[in-house]
Amino acid sequence: MANGAESGVDRRTFLGALAAAPLLPIAVAAAPNPVRLGGPIFLKSDDPAALAKEHRRLGYSAAYCPAATVGDADRIRAIQQAFAAENVVIAEVGAWRNLLDPDPEKRKANLAYVTERLALAEAVGARCCVDIAGSFNADVWYGPHTNNLSDEFFDKTVENCRTIIDAVKPTRTTFSIEMMGWNLPDGPDEYLRLIKAVDRKTFAVHMDVCNVINSPRRFYRNAEFIRECFAKLGPWVVSCHAKDLAFIPEMNVHFKEVIPGTGQVSYETYLQEIAKLKVDAPLMLEHLQTAEEYDQGREHIKSVGARIGIAFA
Repeated sequence: MANGAESGVDRRTFLGALAAAPLLPIAVAAAPNPVRLGGPIFLKSDDPAALAKEHRRLGYSAAYCPAATVGDADRIRAIQQAFAAENVVIAEVGAWRNLLDPDPEKRKANLAYVTERLALAEAVGARCCVDIAGSFNADVWYGPHTNNLSDEFFDKTVENCRTIIDAVKPTRTTFSIEMMGWNLPDGPDEYLRLIKAVDRKTFAVHMDVCNVINSPRRFYRNAEFIRECFAKLGPWVVSCHAKDLAFIPEMNVHFKEVIPGTGQVSYETYLQEIAKLKVDAPLMLEHLQTAEEYDQGREHIKSVGARIGIAFA
């Protein structure tokens, strides 16, 4: 490269021109959004105000919907007012029924129940109503079956999702299903395919990454897999579940759900991806046994957030 003398530009002229040049904007990475954390509580009360305050006492800003029925307008109004006063959002209304039960009468009843739960989510203003797609297993409602990865399973799931959404026509909430390791959708690509097939604006994604860490490859590379899930499904994510996984040494693959921080799921990656979402998607602890276990899991997640610069709402 030529120096200033050789190019005919001396140092003083160069520095003067540099000072006079307009300043260019410097790209600054957007700060991560605060994450709403929530989980079950163990307060023995049916009072919405007391329940909302207990969530805040525990450091939660998101909640599972308290017990309510869609026809009880006074109860729903009380829940909305009490939780809004504490800035605690209702993350989800659970609708855990088998929409693909092989018994036609059970299947019909389950479809009606899930539709009613979506109506409750709409009434209370929850982020979503969530279920799994179901199973053809006659004995375990979420269990394995040889046809759970079939085209028939996929097509019936599309039909069920459309039927439920079209019956309620939600405007304030969404309907979502979780991925499962042995039922469709069993990964982000299948979930994308389902979103396109259902073709409803209020069909959303409930992200539970542990549910689909179903192979050593996904387990060992779970940070990479978490990033893939959010890269592909992020625009539709409305709520998430929090737990952890441990690999139990046996003669075949066995992953066990454990308290966050006692397994190997990368909560650094999980929190970073949630904090990048354009929507306020709560992270909800689940499947632990005692208040003490939930305390341990909550404190681990918060400590990870503090370490990597992510705040909690």
